[in-house]
Amino acid sequence: MTQEIPPAAGLLLAGGAGRRMGGPKALVELGGEPLVRRALRALHQGGCTPLVVVLGAAATEVRAALPDGVRAVVASAWADGMGASLRAGLAAMADLDPVPDAVLVHLVDLPGVTDAAIARLTAGATPDVLRRAAYDGEAAHPVLIGRTHWAAVSTSATGDAGARGYLAGHPQLELVECGDIADAGDVDTPEELARFRARSATATD
Repeated sequence: MTQEIPPAAGLLLAGGAGRRMGGPKALVELGGEPLVRRALRALHQGGCTPLVVVLGAAATEVRAALPDGVRAVVASAWADGMGASLRAGLAAMADLDPVPDAVLVHLVDLPGVTDAAIARLTAGATPDVLRRAAYDGEAAHPVLIGRTHWAAVSTSATGDAGARGYLAGHPQLELVECGDIADAGDVDTPEELARFRARSATATD
């Protein structure tokens, strides 16, 4: 029996040391839950399958926090920046059987990205798709990358640029507005985390 090719896998980049945060952001807790589990939950509930997380700093500790069924890979050059983690993640995706049509690349320090935004981004994904979430018209994360782009993205992913250079001005890039259902703010510092907690508390009052 032929296996069904998943429309969009989920790739979570969670390898940073979190120097400005005071430790790996993957392990920072929000509402009693590590950010790595929160991000993976959003990917799962948004319809992404399978799920792969790229580890780096504190890999053993972060791996121990992962839910069952999530594949973890370690980016040996994680300290070089996000590009190394993205390359490791895309290589892991290319090794899957079957290979997904596309991959939704998510960052662990974006707790305001919702499963609804992920579902909107991945709807109707194809091997040629190239989409980026936008908030009030401004391009941000996550990013959906069809497999026909993986090799070129990997080649261009250096330092902390990730896929930015490849996406910039690409004629196939589609911006998908998500500002009505998600928050684009990242949490790089304890102060930013506190502000996100405050915003979240206000939204639920």
